[in-house]
Amino acid sequence: MKLSFHGAAQGVTGSCHLLECAGHRILIDCGLFQGSRHLSETNSAPFGFDPADIDILLLTHAHLDHCGRIPLLVKRGFKEEIITTSATRDLAKLIMMDSAHIQEEDAEHASRRLRRHGHAQVEPLYDELDVLGALDFFGRNATYDQSIQLNEHMTARFINAGHILGSASIVIDAIEDGQSRRIVFSGDLGNMGHPVLIDQSPPPKADYVVMETTYGDRLHKSSEDSVVELFDAIRQTLARGGNAIIPTFALERAQEILFHLKKGIESGELPSSLPVFLDSPMAVSATKIFRQHTEAFRPEIRDEMLAGNDPFQLPQLKFTRQVSDSVAINNIKGGAVIMAGSGMCTGGRIRHHLKHNIWRPESSIIFVGFAAQGTLARKIIDGAKEVRMYGENIQVKAHIHTINGFSAHADQKELLDWLDFTGHPKTTFLVHGEPDKGMAKMREKLKERGLAFICPADHQEVDLLEETGPLL
Repeated sequence: MKLSFHGAAQGVTGSCHLLECAGHRILIDCGLFQGSRHLSETNSAPFGFDPADIDILLLTHAHLDHCGRIPLLVKRGFKEEIITTSATRDLAKLIMMDSAHIQEEDAEHASRRLRRHGHAQVEPLYDELDVLGALDFFGRNATYDQSIQLNEHMTARFINAGHILGSASIVIDAIEDGQSRRIVFSGDLGNMGHPVLIDQSPPPKADYVVMETTYGDRLHKSSEDSVVELFDAIRQTLARGGNAIIPTFALERAQEILFHLKKGIESGELPSSLPVFLDSPMAVSATKIFRQHTEAFRPEIRDEMLAGNDPFQLPQLKFTRQVSDSVAINNIKGGAVIMAGSGMCTGGRIRHHLKHNIWRPESSIIFVGFAAQGTLARKIIDGAKEVRMYGENIQVKAHIHTINGFSAHADQKELLDWLDFTGHPKTTFLVHGEPDKGMAKMREKLKERGLAFICPADHQEVDLLEETGPLL
């Protein structure tokens, strides 16, 4: 019985873990590496295993860094079943199709440049046809807290992770050579107290735990304080005559911010005439999928929704899908809230809105999510005085706000509280974190508690039937 790590090892993105038991090979997630424009070689590199040898893929949730290499996995030989929740299935289709579109556009752009110099063209990592092929392998839908028989030696159980719509932690019970082991994969854990979605469920006691550490080095502000800060930033921006630009992740963050803006308008804390633009075709589609999965909502929100009070609909909200509509927003010089992807500003329409507003002292850029090292968002958050976009060096004069209480990730206390439910695992494997930040702090906390842990290296393999050594 072996566990190996092929992504999110000593890093935040590219989650991919392989569990082998009694001749069966189960993959948990198959995500894209993100954060830098220089990751194409990493994403196109061999997985570290033969995709054709994988028996089942279990998908924790639909974020790109967990599902984004599934089409490539299928392209390279995987032909078996993918199991996930029904909401994740719907969202993953949206995310992977969008990723394929970006892959094709980037490849075409690079190919044009190379052809001018007489070089061969670049092929995309995968295209939309590859995504459609991958979707054929999505099989059984997982229901929270119900056991799924994977084979004669292994069962899996999805439990609510509270991260985004449909997200799950996965509990696997495995038996080999008469020895049983329970392994819990946290996936990405949610920040407690989400205004719309049900909170995460506690995990069972486990022999081994694979745990994310994204925000293992900090405590989030309370949701209430974060909402106050968001409204203050918007009101101050409106008073200066500028626009409030919010780089927004299409899944969960866009819907959460819409929810809070609606409540702010209803309470009178924000003007009812406030124009709000959701300038992200993917976020528009994701919001539609949210409306189709009210089973994931808190009961009071679900009741409101079923009574006809849409939690994501504002009086002056405009969804923009067409490029022409997006371009027209740039004619608005002040008084608007503009939400657009990507949340890390690595691409998408947000870069156009930054270009038109980041140099204006009356405007604000409001960050409400995680920004990985190497991204434009992180550079701005870290205090860059100038950024380069579309071949121009543009000064940063807008007011910059970073509000971390809206994070979809659990903070340090919530991670440790979640881990407490697993008892005293033989080993906790720390993944999905920056080695010198979240992961480093969680190492310290686990050492204080006398818990054995490993921060695995990429492609590292561990024998789960052997006793664990000293603290690492």
